[in-house]
Amino acid sequence: MNLHPEYIPGFLELLTVLPEEVFNYKIAARPERRRQFDKELTSQMEVALNILTACLNINELKEQVLEAFASWLRLKHGIPGSVLASHPLVLTALSSLNSELLSEASVNVISELIHYTAAGSSGGVTVQMPLIQVLVPKVMNLKAQLRDSSKDEEDVKAIARLFSDMGDSYVELIATGSDESMLIVQALLEVASHPEYYIASMTFNFWHSLQVNLTKRDLHISFVNESSIEAERNRRLQVFRPAYESLVSLVSFRIQYPQDYQDLSYEDLKEFKQTRYAVADVLIDAASVLGGDATLRILYMKLDEAAACCQNEQSEWRPAEAALFGIRAISSYVSAVEAEVMPKVMDRLLKLPQHPQLLQTVCLTIGAYSKWLDAAPGGPSILPSVLDVLMSGMGVSEDSAAAAAVAFRQICDDCRLKLCGCLDGLFHIYHRAVNGEGSFKVSAEDSLHLVEALSKVITELPPDHAKRALEALCLPVVTPLQEVVSQGPDTLNSKPARDLTVHIDRFGYIFRYVNHAEAVADAIQRLWPIFKAIFDLRAWDVRTMESLCRACKYAVRTSGRCMGFTIGAMLEEIQGLYQQHHQPCFLYLSSEVIKIFGSDPSCANYLKSLIEALFMHTTHLLTSIQEFTARPDIADDCFLLASRCIRYCPQLFIPSAVFPSLVDCSMIGITVQHREASNSILTFLSDIFDLANSTEVEQYLPIRNAVIIPRGPCITRILIASLTGALPSSRLELVRYTLLSLCRAYGPPSVEWAKESVSLIPLTAVTEFERSRFLKALSDAASGVNVNAVSALVEELSEVCRRNRTVMEIVQGSLRPLELNIAPVS
Repeated sequence: MNLHPEYIPGFLELLTVLPEEVFNYKIAARPERRRQFDKELTSQMEVALNILTACLNINELKEQVLEAFASWLRLKHGIPGSVLASHPLVLTALSSLNSELLSEASVNVISELIHYTAAGSSGGVTVQMPLIQVLVPKVMNLKAQLRDSSKDEEDVKAIARLFSDMGDSYVELIATGSDESMLIVQALLEVASHPEYYIASMTFNFWHSLQVNLTKRDLHISFVNESSIEAERNRRLQVFRPAYESLVSLVSFRIQYPQDYQDLSYEDLKEFKQTRYAVADVLIDAASVLGGDATLRILYMKLDEAAACCQNEQSEWRPAEAALFGIRAISSYVSAVEAEVMPKVMDRLLKLPQHPQLLQTVCLTIGAYSKWLDAAPGGPSILPSVLDVLMSGMGVSEDSAAAAAVAFRQICDDCRLKLCGCLDGLFHIYHRAVNGEGSFKVSAEDSLHLVEALSKVITELPPDHAKRALEALCLPVVTPLQEVVSQGPDTLNSKPARDLTVHIDRFGYIFRYVNHAEAVADAIQRLWPIFKAIFDLRAWDVRTMESLCRACKYAVRTSGRCMGFTIGAMLEEIQGLYQQHHQPCFLYLSSEVIKIFGSDPSCANYLKSLIEALFMHTTHLLTSIQEFTARPDIADDCFLLASRCIRYCPQLFIPSAVFPSLVDCSMIGITVQHREASNSILTFLSDIFDLANSTEVEQYLPIRNAVIIPRGPCITRILIASLTGALPSSRLELVRYTLLSLCRAYGPPSVEWAKESVSLIPLTAVTEFERSRFLKALSDAASGVNVNAVSALVEELSEVCRRNRTVMEIVQGSLRPLELNIAPVS
């Protein structure tokens, strides 16, 4: 090299790239080879660093040498901190921090060294303390440069990055509250105060991690007893109070709408909203440390200043809106009995001008503090004014109307007992919103919040009053449907789905949230003729059927066994219509019925007939993987229903003639690419395999075994094919669980089935060593070893077989999951 210096840059490039390849998963390396490569590099780290040290003598290559050093540090093990603390490469990187031209390479090295010292594989903070004691003072010396106006913004960003890395890596040390750690916290507050958001936001993760360290009880377990743990926790919280109080003031200005917000592009507006959410998270972290009431006091001062300048719709509204946004963000942390600041907040926000954006945030803030309104001594006197503001919100703009509808729902939910005497006023608002009367701008979707709101208040009424109120609640919803039905079949058939579902969805909300079983049962009985007419004439219409089945599902869930003959009529209807129109939602409604009535002996004959008819028809529909692909919703809802049957009525389902057919059907569809359908099938199979976990169904194990054991080799092969590439890797967890459930259920025979399948894969794709590791994992699972202990080995086979397209094609070509003979087993 000394003889040919022109070769050194290329050699340094090679030294930089080598350790990077450990983390390059585009390379189709086996996991074992990747681990081996990592060990080879680690064993040669000292040699590599000696070569890099030798190259430091060439000034023009110093930058490249430091980049190569940073690359080796990413391996995160190999050299003790005490050695690195005085290493020439480290000292060179540290000395260049003080140079006029801040070297990007030196910043990268220091950043990697910080991460290196905190990595578990390097021994962690305690072992690396000699190196930390060298790094921290050098980085702290850069603090003054954060405010140096002559500094290039990229340099300031690099310095901010080092402080943020220190905060994130040493957060547990910092959380002790020592004098040294508080110096780092002060530096991070400097970064958080930087006018550029992308620099200030580098610290946000630190403030969250520090909050978790300060507030989680189990992080102080080194202390002897409960009282000393609590004392230490309180000491630390007190130490960090001033820092978090400063943080609230430093970040809250960033949530203010920009002056030119109306001219922002869609992307810029989206970015601004993301900034607001990120700052809201920081305020929540502060409230976790300071307490919501203390944080509220800081934010109220900003609201008070802003509201004084916001007397009419022409005045500056943005500071007041920003303060309210922050106050809303911490609502979950403010005590429901806070009596010092919240009355002033409510007084202020009820008097603010009705600018659309401001009014939207006012409405959302009112809703966020609904629990406070319920608990406050002056709550009943404030509620009328609050409802007036919400009505104003419903009439100003679509956005403010949406916010007001949400707030109305929250108020009615939390203050329902106080509002039971105000039903006439609530119904007035409800009718205007649902019927679209007057100036209200509440959309059909947002009107559902009002339906839910009234339903929750009605729930608190005595049964007789609730029944009358429920009739009044249903009246504006049923009237338009009655009109359509009364105009005859042609009109009902020709109506756009939207004209029907807007009303049916409201019934769904009523049945879901009016928690009076008899009143809802009575309502569904009265409404059944209208529902039946829609079922009969619109069974071809997916959207209408989904909406109607959802409403019926909630009626069944709320009414339960009060439904009487209506449930029989409903099931008869869907059983007949499913065979003509194959709507998945009929299966989904049946699922709810099974959950409620599955264990009722008086319904046994009817439910057995229902599930056999539904499943038999479905198995005749889903006869190939192409049918599963074309009808994934049917597959999804069919196997969700089957899982419900295993849980709620195994006595009807497992002994039935349709059970073997459904297992055969599941085998055809396991590899369907539709996520929900595939998940439902795998869950159904794992539920079958896990039957032995329930003592109540032990009597059905012989029937299950008679169905599963003859199909065992085939099921195992399909599951292994799914694990190794027939299904996307995102499905891996459920496939793995299903395969391990099979092994737990059937023990050594299942391992033999797996051995038969794995032996089909050529050795060019999977070595004998990799096969044996996989089979050992299955054998361990079969003998009762904890599933988590063997999961990594099972996933390793998946990684080996998916390492590139060629290998995946070889594996799938040998297992052929779609070509297996899945004819019913006699």
